[in-house]
Amino acid sequence: MATSASWQPQEEGFKEICGLLEQQISSSSTADKSQIWQQLQHYSHFPDFNNYLAFILARADGKSVEIRQAAGLLLKNNLRTGYKSMAPENQQYIKSELLPCLGAADRHIRSTVGTIVSVVVQLGGILGWPELLQALVNCLDSNDVNHMEGAMDALSKICEDIPQVLDSDVAGLAERPINIFLPRFLKFFQSPHSSLRKLSLGSVNQYIMLMPTALYASMDQYLQGLFVLANDPTTEVRKLVCAAFVQLIEVRPSFLEPHLNNIIEYMLQINKDNTDEEVALEACEFWSAYFDAQLPPENLKEFLPRLIPVLLSNMAYADDDESLNDAEDDESLPDRDQDIKPRFHSSRLHGSDNLEEDDDDIVNIWNLRKCSAAALDVLSNVFGDDILPTLMPIIEAKLSASGDEAWKDREAAVLALGAIAEGCISGLYPHLSEIVVFLIPLLDDKFPLIRSISCWTLSRFSKYIVQNGHEQFEKVLMGLLRRILDTNKRVQEAACSAFATLEEEAAEELAPRLEIILQHLMCAFGKYQRRNLRIVYDAIGTLADAVGEALNQPVCLEILMPPLIAKWQQLPNSDKDLFPLLECFTSIAQALGSGFTQFAQPVFQRCIDIIKIQQLAKVDPASAGVQYDKEFIVCSLDLLSGLVEGLGSGVESLVAQSNLKDLLLQCCLDDAYDVRQSAFALLGDLARVCPVHLHPRLPEFLDVAAKQLNTSKLKETLSVANNACWAIGELAVKVRQEVSPIVVAVISYLVPILLHSEELNNKSLVENSAITLGRLAWVCPELVSPHMEHFMQSWCIALSRIRDDIEKEDAFRGLCAMVKANPSGALSSLVFMCRAIASWHEIRSEELHNEVCQVLHGYKQMLRNGAWDQCMSALEPPVKDRLSKYQV
Repeated sequence: MATSASWQPQEEGFKEICGLLEQQISSSSTADKSQIWQQLQHYSHFPDFNNYLAFILARADGKSVEIRQAAGLLLKNNLRTGYKSMAPENQQYIKSELLPCLGAADRHIRSTVGTIVSVVVQLGGILGWPELLQALVNCLDSNDVNHMEGAMDALSKICEDIPQVLDSDVAGLAERPINIFLPRFLKFFQSPHSSLRKLSLGSVNQYIMLMPTALYASMDQYLQGLFVLANDPTTEVRKLVCAAFVQLIEVRPSFLEPHLNNIIEYMLQINKDNTDEEVALEACEFWSAYFDAQLPPENLKEFLPRLIPVLLSNMAYADDDESLNDAEDDESLPDRDQDIKPRFHSSRLHGSDNLEEDDDDIVNIWNLRKCSAAALDVLSNVFGDDILPTLMPIIEAKLSASGDEAWKDREAAVLALGAIAEGCISGLYPHLSEIVVFLIPLLDDKFPLIRSISCWTLSRFSKYIVQNGHEQFEKVLMGLLRRILDTNKRVQEAACSAFATLEEEAAEELAPRLEIILQHLMCAFGKYQRRNLRIVYDAIGTLADAVGEALNQPVCLEILMPPLIAKWQQLPNSDKDLFPLLECFTSIAQALGSGFTQFAQPVFQRCIDIIKIQQLAKVDPASAGVQYDKEFIVCSLDLLSGLVEGLGSGVESLVAQSNLKDLLLQCCLDDAYDVRQSAFALLGDLARVCPVHLHPRLPEFLDVAAKQLNTSKLKETLSVANNACWAIGELAVKVRQEVSPIVVAVISYLVPILLHSEELNNKSLVENSAITLGRLAWVCPELVSPHMEHFMQSWCIALSRIRDDIEKEDAFRGLCAMVKANPSGALSSLVFMCRAIASWHEIRSEELHNEVCQVLHGYKQMLRNGAWDQCMSALEPPVKDRLSKYQV
């Protein structure tokens, strides 16, 4: 093998590769791009192909910069995937060609080299390239602007991609690389070349989070540098200064405290000038970051009279805001695929941790307008009504501005009212009726963006509107329904989302108005394009959740079901537009209960078919005819759960005629955690209503469910463990003694969960663990009671935090059964057991109430010579009061 020093390209290979690269980047070339790509991939198998690319990048002076850059980018991608398996002499050749190019005359070549250098360091470390550090230092100290900029470019990419590499000890080096480079970075803050100021500042900013000793020690110099650069003529530099202050306030606010007033003044000025939106946006992040850092609000209070008007002024649409393109009647224009955001279905979860989803912002591009509104929202939550004397006169002035040219001011004022709806509610409360009266006509404004923001702002006052009596509620409801049928897609979207929020607040109040609501929603269903259809599904699903069985009336079903079923039949099994429809049917099935029976058979069968197709696609997409996508399985499992919950034992005949148990077992064994999560939810639901159909595979279901609780990755799969734990408990109360083979193992997995409940910080899993442990104790007390002393204390603490319900009753039946089997096992935890019993407001089951009485009386007789009184004296007075109903 030739040594790297003597490697030379063959003329023929050099020409051929250059020719291919030229065709690849040429827009006029008629050649088939995929064929060229395949040809280049073919060359990749030659061991010295990457040497050719390095040679073309570094030395092909006769070729265009574009061809040399293309060679460099291909080299970078090849190194990403194959650097570690390359022959050392080829690695060495490439590195030796890169270093001299750091100072190349052409900026594009320097930049490409910088990117490749960063990749090589990422893969081989500093130690793998001993010459690099000295080469970079030489370039930085050279006073040649190309060399300085080339080295700085490479370093800035290393700092961005792998900052910790420079802040680590390197064998053979007296100090960490960052100690060598940081003084040079800080010196470049004063360079006459804006590119060096920008690259050096960007590089130092990457270390704010890591805060190496070198930066900590140079903090004064860094801050002085920031203050000088604060007025830099280059936009990019000023943007980085603002970013530095925002990061510092988040990570090390103490450094900024002596300078806070000056920094606040600076950020305020930049927000006010707003000559460059990107710099203003970076500065605007400061206000929320300030409060996240829990700095004293008083420091900002004196600035509020100047800050609030600036925020409001920046909340108006900028002239180049993309949303202004949404301002025409566009309802008949089909959506493009790129307009449709990917959606994520969240799998079912049994228990009390169903987290609220964040409001989905209407168009997800972060800009100065949204950032200013978010800052106003934060201010309103921190200062509450104190901001109203400054804010309200500005809002009123903007709202009363007449004339078409002032529409953006009016719109910003409506946005501001929505932004402060939570934080200033008490101060706004006396005026809410007038505010709502003022907003309702804006739903019919001629400007679509005023119509859409009025929908959102009204939804922020939903709670008040629902509580405040019939007339306003009726007007808002009808106004939003009108807007749902707007001719503008943006308004349709805002109205549907606002209506869904109102539905959640109004709940059963909607029942008398169901017919007119459904007529509007189904009319929208008929005319919406694909993207907004998803939001209609959501509004229908939310309506079903809100009104429940009130939906089960012939007049409602005649309006609601035929269009949904037609859509259901029209969509093929591989169409992702099925997801929101499956979710919508899940809510309807749960709401209608037995009323869904007439629609159940085809829905049930389709879910089974979809799961089958997807399980086949996972191993053999060709014969399935579709690409595998686990979300189809998750949504189908969740709809089956909805059917089981809605139809109850009425689902039994459908389950009996299907192979659901086999498909479900496969899903419980799936490697994707969200598939398992939904599978165990369905397992628990089926255990409740038709355990007999799970019976043939019961040992396997129990075994796989138990395994979910015994994993080193528990923290990453808490929701799977939660549902599996719940399912084991549901199976236990139905199949009783048949769970005995797994009881001891499951107890050994549940006890650590109860003992470490604080660390896990998952209320739902802890509650389900306590209930399932109790259910196992109830059906197999002889197996559980010998282990009582290991878990009684933490178990009783968990039980005392669970609300009264049927599951808690089962757990206490287990407690009583265990104490009968092993009374001494609970002696050392008696105080905790008394607190758990006292956590009941009322035990509805008379039989259980009597059993609990017997347990307490048993201990009272067992503990003589004042031991019982001693136990009672350790209890808090309210606990003692509650125990009195058990006659102790």
